[in-house]
Amino acid sequence: MNTIRPDHEVIIIGAGPGGICAGAQLTTRGIEDFLILDRGDGFGGSWRDNHYPGLGVDVPGFCYQYSFRKNPDWSWMFPKGDEVLAYHREVAAEFELGARARFGVCVVREVWDERNGWWEVHTDGHGVITGRFVISAIGAYIHAKDDPGIDGLGDFRGEILRPDSWDHDYDLSGKRVAVIGTGASSVQISPSIAPVVQQLSVFQRTPVWCLPKPDMAMRPWMRRGLRIRGVGTSIAFATNVVVETVLRVVYQTPKALFRPGARAFDAVGRGVYRAYLRAIVKDKRTRTELAPSYGVLGKRPTLSNDYVPNFNRDNVELVTSAITTLTPHGIRTADGVERDVDAIVLATGYELFSDPESYHHGAVVGRGGFDLADFYNTQRLQAYQSVSVPGLPNRWMLVGPYSWIGTGWHELVEISSGHAVNVIDHARREGHQIAEVSQTAHERYHRKVREQGRTSRTTSAR
Repeated sequence: MNTIRPDHEVIIIGAGPGGICAGAQLTTRGIEDFLILDRGDGFGGSWRDNHYPGLGVDVPGFCYQYSFRKNPDWSWMFPKGDEVLAYHREVAAEFELGARARFGVCVVREVWDERNGWWEVHTDGHGVITGRFVISAIGAYIHAKDDPGIDGLGDFRGEILRPDSWDHDYDLSGKRVAVIGTGASSVQISPSIAPVVQQLSVFQRTPVWCLPKPDMAMRPWMRRGLRIRGVGTSIAFATNVVVETVLRVVYQTPKALFRPGARAFDAVGRGVYRAYLRAIVKDKRTRTELAPSYGVLGKRPTLSNDYVPNFNRDNVELVTSAITTLTPHGIRTADGVERDVDAIVLATGYELFSDPESYHHGAVVGRGGFDLADFYNTQRLQAYQSVSVPGLPNRWMLVGPYSWIGTGWHELVEISSGHAVNVIDHARREGHQIAEVSQTAHERYHRKVREQGRTSRTTSAR
C-alpha cells in the first residue's frame, strides 16, 4: 500500500456519452474523487463537436438513452442532433458532473508510474495530472481526418467545410458545392443543403447501402405512452433481442451452413435494393452507380428517406470518377473533367477506434514500457471484455475492440463503464491499489472471440 496519493483517484478522459455514463456510475457508487478531462468546451462529445446540417441519430430514441435516465420526450422517433446534445448535458447536470470536469484540456499521453502505482496523464499546456485509475472514454471517433489524402488540398481557394467544424456563418445559398464521401455524415448533409445550393456534386468512391428510415414526429399520445412504466424499456428490450439474434446467427452459425445462406441473403438483398433504386431514382446510370456490389452486412448501412431521392433533383449529380487533384477553383477527376466549386464538404471520415493505425506510438505506455500502439499495430486489436489489456494496470477503455453490440450506444458504454466501475469499487473496498487483467484470462477471451467470429471473417474475406 502506497501512502502517497495521486491528484485524483479516477481520471476519466472524455466528456461524451461514455464519460458522462462513467461519471454517473462512479457518483452512484459513492466514488467522488474523480476528474473528467475533455479537449472541448463542454459535455457532449461527438454531439458537441458535430453540428452540421441534417445531423441526427440513426437508431430510435428509445434505444438511444441511458437505462438510468429515460427520456420519453424526444421530438422525433430518430432524434435530431441539438436535442441529443441537450439530453446529454441535462444528464451531466443532474449528476453534478460539471464540478468534477475540466474542459479545454487535451490529453496527449498516458504513462504508468510503476513506483507509485498510478497513471501520469500528460496534457497539452496543463501539466501532468495523476490518477490511480484511468477510464478512457474518448469514444469511437478519435480525430477527424485533417488530410483525406487528396492531392492539392492546400491549393483550393474556396471554403472547406467539415462535419466536426461546420462554419454556420458561411452562406451556402446559390453556391456550387462538392461533397466528398458517401458515409453517414454525407447521407445527412447532402439532402439538407441541396435545396439551397446552386449545384451539388456528390463524389462517391464506394456506394453505400441507404435504407428507408422509419422516422416520424413523436405525437403527444406516443410520448404519454412512453411515460408508462416499462413501456419504453420493453420496446428497447425487444429491439435489442432482434439485433442480438441477427448477430448471433452471423457469428455462431457453422460455416458449412452460413456460407450458402449468406450468399443467398446477399443476392436477394442486392436484388431488393436495386428494385428500390429503380422505384426511386429516375436516371438509369445514377441508380446503377448507387447500387453496392457487396452485401448489406459488409459495411454498416445508413438510414435516410432523403439521400436517394436527392439525386432526382436537377441541381444534384453523382460523380464516381476518381478524384485526381484539387485545383484552386475546383476538383479534377480521372476522366479529365474539372468542376469549379465554391465550397467543398470533406465528409471523409475519422480516425476510428477500430483502426490500429489510430493508436499512436507513445500515447499510452504501461507496465515495463508496454506500448498500446505498438501492440495493436503488430498484434491487431484485442482486449479482455473489450475494455482492458494486460500491461495496462488500472486502465479501461469504454469503446474497445469488438465492443459494438449493434444497438444504441448507451447500452454499450453502460456495460463497459459498469465493468470498470465494478473493478474500481471492489479494489477500493478490498484495499487493493492495482487491478490488472491476467495474460491467461486475456488470451482465453481473445481465442473465444476469434472462434466465434470465424464465420463472419471468412464471409467478409470472400
